[in-house]
Amino acid sequence: MFDTVTTVLEWFGLCIFSVTGALVASRKQMDITGFALLGCVTGLGGGTFRDLVLGLTPVSWVEHPSYIMATLIVACLTFFFAHIPQSRYQYLLWFDAVGLALFAVVGAERALNASNDPIIAVAMGVASAAFGGILRDIIGQEEPVVLSREIYITAALAGAVVFVALVRLGVPREIAVGLGFCTGLILRGAGLIWGLSFPRYQPRPGRPIGKP
Repeated sequence: MFDTVTTVLEWFGLCIFSVTGALVASRKQMDITGFALLGCVTGLGGGTFRDLVLGLTPVSWVEHPSYIMATLIVACLTFFFAHIPQSRYQYLLWFDAVGLALFAVVGAERALNASNDPIIAVAMGVASAAFGGILRDIIGQEEPVVLSREIYITAALAGAVVFVALVRLGVPREIAVGLGFCTGLILRGAGLIWGLSFPRYQPRPGRPIGKP
């Protein structure tokens, strides 16, 4: 049962991230090939990075070509319907928030199964959640959302930590997945709605050499 839930979440996250990539393509007024490229890179990038680091070969989309077909279909459909939202950037941010929370949990789950190390699982959860979006923004020449002032990476980290901690405490995985996902989404959503962020470094004059 849990394997089914995890698979559904991974498919949903894959499609969500593909939409965010395609919406960036729409902002850049790309052709349908550009939509397909950004959709695939965003949807598959995080999972590919995770699988390669963990030594899981072949990577998920090579083993299951239906993953890449799904991202292509979603991206191409977005080409025809991206004009519907009045503010595509806001939709992109919220789709990205859902994908971030989903992939943080799914990535941590896959890594936990592969290594059984909670630290590695959390790190791979964060990488799965963020890497596809980073590639999307670099290729689309957007300011990387990972550098936004609002809470972003922290949301993925919190979601992965909550999931892994609950699993290690013996909480049923279905509950751990739900709470991990909700934690990541609520934190990222709070950042989007209220502009929440942690204190940032403020530059200040350095001290002259030899003086206290």
